[in-house]
Amino acid sequence: MPAASDFRALERRNRRDTVMLIGAFVIVFLLIGCAFDFLAGTLQIHQGHIYGAPIFMVLALIFASVQSTVSYFGGAPLILLSVHAQALTPDTPKHQMVLDVIQEMALASRLPVPKAYFIPDPAPNAFATGRNPEHSVICVTQGLIDNMDREELQGVIGHEMSHIADYDIRTMMMVAVLVGGIAMLSDFMVRMSFFNRNDRDSDHRDGGIIVILMIVLAVIAPMLSQLIAMAVSREREYLADASAVEFTRNPRALLRALQRIAETESPLKEGVRGTAHLFIVNPLAANADDDGGFFASLLSTHPPLRKRIERLQAMLAAPTAAASLSDRA
Repeated sequence: MPAASDFRALERRNRRDTVMLIGAFVIVFLLIGCAFDFLAGTLQIHQGHIYGAPIFMVLALIFASVQSTVSYFGGAPLILLSVHAQALTPDTPKHQMVLDVIQEMALASRLPVPKAYFIPDPAPNAFATGRNPEHSVICVTQGLIDNMDREELQGVIGHEMSHIADYDIRTMMMVAVLVGGIAMLSDFMVRMSFFNRNDRDSDHRDGGIIVILMIVLAVIAPMLSQLIAMAVSREREYLADASAVEFTRNPRALLRALQRIAETESPLKEGVRGTAHLFIVNPLAANADDDGGFFASLLSTHPPLRKRIERLQAMLAAPTAAASLSDRA
């Protein structure tokens, strides 16, 4: 298990990654704000020169700053609200078992015990979120609770505890909220562009070109933000699988859990694209990540489930491969 100094290094790395990601999202927000300026006429192009004031660009910067702050301090409650999660209480033996496993994995990872929530959905899945280990949350679906035995639950919860230990939860939480903000602004921009199209002089060539470019930007911006979220998510899943083995001391635990999920996986009713990268497996479609191919991998929020299972099987066959798996992740 990583030493305390390693966790500090991971925290610094994730803090740096978070700042870089927020910077990338702020640039996208500024581009969208610039688009609003051209659509609203506060910025205009005349004879190759730009005139006016970037009012909406400034407003977009303010919006991005406010949303980044809100996502840092209040992102977890927003995410839980978006998936209709409920507090997990020991009202049934199965729920009590989940709470016990969370405490066990918190002890194994030497971290504070996260708050526990569940989604009343039959699809087996789970995710962790929060800004740091002291303010972390683990959320599981009712389908996961119903389908997993204690050993398999340990594997899944160990995986999520790894995301908490590595401070992945903070980065991915902020990405989830910022992706939602970009999608909302882009949708509004598309509507605004079509609304303003009839108000523009059809002979104004520059204006027509700007409208076309802004519509293209409105379509591309959500896709770009999704690609960023997907790339960041895929990088972290293999490492979390390896760390789950370290926390449980049992490669079979997560292996059996992923095999069971692969057999029973179904779309999560409460799953949305903005939060898909948070879950242990893709919540939007059954086995959607296992189709293969470059573009399938590029557009996937997770590594192929088949490859994750194969790596765990290799660890089970040769326990000494655990260290090399962690290095390759």
